[in-house]
Amino acid sequence: MKKYIYFIGIDISKETLDMSVISNGDVLTHSLIPNEQKAIKSHIIQLRRSLGFTKRNAIFGMENTGIYSNHLINTLESLKLDTVVEQPLHIKNSLGVVRGKTDKLDSKRIAMYLYKSRDVLRLRDPKRPILEQLANLTSLRKRLQSLHIAMKTPLKESAGFVKKGLIEQSNRLCSRSIDALTLDIKDVEDSIEATWKSDEDLNRLMTLVQSVPCIGPSIALEMIICTNEFKNIPTIKQFASYAGIAPFPYKSGTSIQKKTRVSRIANKKMKALLHTSAVLARRFVPDIKDYYHRKTVIEGKHKMLVLNAIRFKMASRVYACLKNNKPYQKDFKFNPPLKYRLIEIEDKRFVTSQWSNRLADLKYLVKKV
Repeated sequence: MKKYIYFIGIDISKETLDMSVISNGDVLTHSLIPNEQKAIKSHIIQLRRSLGFTKRNAIFGMENTGIYSNHLINTLESLKLDTVVEQPLHIKNSLGVVRGKTDKLDSKRIAMYLYKSRDVLRLRDPKRPILEQLANLTSLRKRLQSLHIAMKTPLKESAGFVKKGLIEQSNRLCSRSIDALTLDIKDVEDSIEATWKSDEDLNRLMTLVQSVPCIGPSIALEMIICTNEFKNIPTIKQFASYAGIAPFPYKSGTSIQKKTRVSRIANKKMKALLHTSAVLARRFVPDIKDYYHRKTVIEGKHKMLVLNAIRFKMASRVYACLKNNKPYQKDFKFNPPLKYRLIEIEDKRFVTSQWSNRLADLKYLVKKV
């Protein structure tokens, strides 16, 4: 395990970078440089010469700022330097009570975060170029779809409230723009499909994820992109927390006894896509439909609570398929191992000597042979 001595925090803006270096808790230097690859590379080489750090004892950290960090990340990758890209909220919450905000202060705070969290830092795991390409294409599709909706919705809503002649005029003037957007969206979707089908690993993942009923290509691709092909978020519990579908308690002593709720800190886009999948599953998947009816009508549970449970069920099925590397099977039946023997009893209930309380609602008695 590397023992870092120099912690370089970088605050990123569109045109400039603020870079602060901390060692043993003390700020050594601060510099302001242009957000350009040549300037970044020459400054890092100059810092290396003046401070004497190496690849093994220095680590660079920054907030996730989207495309503005591309020049910096590409330069650090070319120099093979360890990099941490963290969410701004995580860094902010780790610092405690802070006052004031400037780019210079932020770079020092990022460097201090690296220093304090040096034993638990998670280095950046870069996405493959094809995944970056798909992420860019899905963002482009989303922007085009938003423009398409913005053009069509006002025309549709004005029907019945505006004179017929004005509606016809508006439709005629907007028709070419709407048709062009429709064609562009179709071209982008074709490019997305051709891209993931051209890669063997992505094709396998997409096939497994889409085998789950009511999980379409948009949801499947978004899950793959967000999780970096399920490398950064390998378990269903981590994904549930990331997507905002995991409930968390909010209690303390005897005075604070709030309901268990999902957290607002989540990937809202992923949560919305899972909700769409859950609503479709509630209508068209028989076992999910029966589950929803039993929980809402018979047991009287709140509808959104049950829908959130269905979201988790859909994500769990995806992770189960990935774990077993097999497509989803609708008629799957559990076959117990040979070392267990099933004995049917009169009340049709499962009871074991060790887990009688936990398995009392099952249908058979399980005993070791």
